[in-house]
Amino acid sequence: MSDGEVLFEFTQVGQMMRVAAIDVATDTEVIVITPVNAHRGHMQRLALAKLQRRLGEKSSEPALSTSKYA
Repeated sequence: MSDGEVLFEFTQVGQMMRVAAIDVATDTEVIVITPVNAHRGHMQRLALAKLQRRLGEKSSEPALSTSKYA
């Protein structure tokens, strides 16, 4: 999250809320499902934490090797 801009999308599905968090710089998206009656701020923090974890995993992935396996 280089520039820090994150978009949130809230979609109610029955008694659940689907929250998407999208990092604008990397176009990375994560989804969390929460109870519809949860506080909106809690929903955003949960989605943001998952997004930060996902972006951290991407930055620490080892480079793919071009060697051949028998």
